[in-house]
Amino acid sequence: MINQLQKELNQMEEMEELNIAEVGSIIEFKDGLQGIVEKVNDNSVIVNLTYMENFEDLGLEEKTVVNHKRYTILHKKEN
Repeated sequence: MINQLQKELNQMEEMEELNIAEVGSIIEFKDGLQGIVEKVNDNSVIVNLTYMENFEDLGLEEKTVVNHKRYTILHKKEN
């Protein structure tokens, strides 16, 4: 039980160290792809890629999942 609590605490501390995007934030990932965060999960975000001007030309799905460790925040949602 104590080991499980310690593991969860370590995961929470790791998440705090990551700069986690919020819903509405614009992020960049994987060689310049950009999108708007629609949902934040424990380890990832769901991103709408139709934000990009060249979305139609890329032939991608509208949404994708990106791990928190794999993106940078370009613009945080303003409160």
